This record gives sequence, structure tokens and C-alpha cells, in this order.
Amino acid sequence: MIILVLNCGSSSIKYQLFEMSDGNRMLAKGVLERIGLNESIVTHKPTGKDDYKVITDIPDHTTGINIVMDILCHPKHGVIRNINEIKAVGHRVVNGGEAYKESVLVDNDVKKVIEECIELAPLHNPANLKGILSVEKLIPGVPQVAVFDTSFHQTMPDYAYMYALPYEYYEKYKIRKYGYHGTSHKFVASKAARLIGKDIKDLKIITCHLGNGASITAVNKGESIDTSMGFTPVDGLIMGTRTGEVDPGVLVYIADKESLNLTGVNNMINKKSGVFGISQISSDMRDLETAADAGNNKAILALKMYAYKVKKFIGSYMAALNGCDLLVFTGGIGENDFSMRKMICSDMENLGIIFNDSVNDGSRGVDIIISKPGSPVIIAAVTTDEEFVIASDTRSIVEKYTH
Repeated sequence: MIILVLNCGSSSIKYQLFEMSDGNRMLAKGVLERIGLNESIVTHKPTGKDDYKVITDIPDHTTGINIVMDILCHPKHGVIRNINEIKAVGHRVVNGGEAYKESVLVDNDVKKVIEECIELAPLHNPANLKGILSVEKLIPGVPQVAVFDTSFHQTMPDYAYMYALPYEYYEKYKIRKYGYHGTSHKFVASKAARLIGKDIKDLKIITCHLGNGASITAVNKGESIDTSMGFTPVDGLIMGTRTGEVDPGVLVYIADKESLNLTGVNNMINKKSGVFGISQISSDMRDLETAADAGNNKAILALKMYAYKVKKFIGSYMAALNGCDLLVFTGGIGENDFSMRKMICSDMENLGIIFNDSVNDGSRGVDIIISKPGSPVIIAAVTTDEEFVIASDTRSIVEKYTH
């Protein structure tokens, strides 16, 4: 079964095409950037062929997805003969609210829920819905599956997901912790369990998805019981440009002193903060580490703050789980930044985290155990593949409901 996976952002479309019935091969991947702006960029990477890049105008998502279809079927750059070979389309959808605990076949009710959740994820859900509607126009009748970032976290107990705000706001507006990166957390927890030869149902796992956006999840017997992102993806860890958790009184104070409106506050906490705001250099860890090596004190501070916050969440989730069997690092930073992994895991021996410097140092983008033999907590770095999870869920659901 050939499955197209789409991840539609507000001004971008990421895609991957999989052959899921013959060895689970990725046939092609790519990204369309600057949708709605002049000189949009299309980058296409077909497996076994030369990469293809073109600059063109892409006014909307329907035009963009049409370009994706054309490239996939192109005589030179394509990997299939025509779009009818695509038997299903899987979509990343950021927020499904409380409605869905797992991926679902898209129908009118699902589209309605995605639309209702736009208020909860205003930057993402509109684009996710546009992707679904665009596919309906271009490939009428093809089954589509929505895979929600939030669904894995729907197993959290109420005392973990509720905020200590007047209860009426939960009843009126569904104000609660939803959590994000669920697809990645679910995937790497299972993958890491297999890596150490254990059944996930027998494990207490803490998964650290560290990238420009970052979150940590406590996984007990394969289910999420708590996660660091909250009502929005700005909560929890320090990130590239997002604050992470912050005293809300600080925001009120700054808004008053700087005469910021709600848009200004939102821009500050999402785009001007995080390690970028602290360092005043960059949101990229590689830039910060270069600056820190050169003695830049703000870069050093940003790195220390980042590692300290991750360390604190690991400790708090060990308390929530009453222990930990497996600590997992993933995402762009978690998979590749061995220096940051070392900073996070240092001085945690009393919690059973015995780090192996010699194995860790230099290890990038591989599945590897980075704890010492005999460490009570096994530490692993594991590569994530959210698109493959979406393709797998899509195949399973389509086969279940169309046969």
C-alpha cells in the first residue's frame, strides 16, 4: 500500500511517500516552504534519484499539494506513475482536544472536531484541516487518516492534566493540559523498549523529545501519565524561542511595563524567548555551543538553564512514576547533541542514572545505549520517525475499515 504522509504548517508542507506493504520503504520526501509568499521553495528528495529543488509561487495549500502530486508522478523526479497509486493519506493534526485517544479515519465529524480545536491550536490546526480538504479535491474518495499530536496523552489522569484555575474555565473552554509531540513520544518509547529487549508494558519510561520545540513525557506501561507541554506547546521546557514554564505574574508585569497587548505577549513567549532570548545569539544549540566555547557568558547561561530544566523534569517524572527503568533522548538535540546529553545526565547518580561518557561522546543520529553496564536506569538515544508512525497508523486504520 502506497501512503502519502502530509504535515501541513501555516506556510509549509512537509511530505513523505511510503510503500507500506513491501518492506516499509520510504519512496520520497520533501518540503514546500513560504506558501502564500513570493518565491516559494520546493525541495524534493526521491530515494535513489537526485534531489530536485525549484522556486515558484505557491499561493495556497491546495496548489502546494497539487505540486507535491505532480512531483511524485514526474517522469524524471517522480517515484510513482500516477496519483491513483496513492491508496491513503495520513495527516499530522496537532490538536484533537479530548475527542480522540487514537488516530481516526477522517469523516465529517472528524473534520468538525479539528475545526472546533482551531482555538486550541490556531497556528497548526487550520493548516492541518486545509491539507485534508485539499486532498479531498485532488484525490476524491481516497481514505484519509488524522494522527493527533495530543492523542497519546489522553491517558493522563485528571489530576495531572487539570490546572488550578476556576473549574468553570475547563467546563466552558476546555482549559487543561493537552500535551504535544505525542506521536514521537509513543514511537521512541516502544523503539527503546525493543532496543533493550523488554516489553513496554513492564517498563517505566521517561522520553525526552529535545529539538527547537521540546517536551518530556512520563510513560507507565506504554501509556502517557504526564507530559511537560500544556494547553499550548509553549509550556514546560526551555525551547529554541519559547519560554517554557514561567511565572504567569511575570507576563502580567512585563505587559504592564512594556505596554504589550495580547499579541505582543504571545509574540514574546513564542518567538523571542527560550535560549534565543537568553543568549541573544541564536535558537540553534550548535551556534550556542560554539559561542560558549569562545567564552560567551550568555550562551553558557542559556545552555546551563536548558540542561537544568530538563534535569528537573526528569527528576519530577521519576517521582510521578515511582522510579524509572529507561530514560530516552530523541529529537534533533536529543539524537545529535552529545554534549547536551552529558550536561543533563551529569550528577544524577543518586537517582540511578549512571552515564557512560565514552560511549556518548561523538554519538549522533544512532540508536545507542549511553548508560554504563549495571546502571539502575538504562539511558538510550533513539532516532524518532513521526512520519513513519503516521504511515503505520494510516495503513492499520485503512485496512481495518475498508476491508
